[in-house]
Amino acid sequence: MRLDWIGWVATAAFASSYLFKRPEALRRVQAGAAMLWILYGVIIHAYPVIAANVAVAAMAIFSSPLGRRKKVA
Repeated sequence: MRLDWIGWVATAAFASSYLFKRPEALRRVQAGAAMLWILYGVIIHAYPVIAANVAVAAMAIFSSPLGRRKKVA
């Protein structure tokens, strides 16, 4: 079964993330694209692809409002 389409969708999603004007949207789309890349990396057993995109997804989530916790005084 050919699953190359997952890699192509991930590529399109990541590239399209730069079209978003709001940084939050850009990071959300980048995190989603990284998740697709992780899935693709698992399917093709490409550990560098998995590792790189775990880092990308983590940074996208961490730097987004979702990843920032409000400080309680």
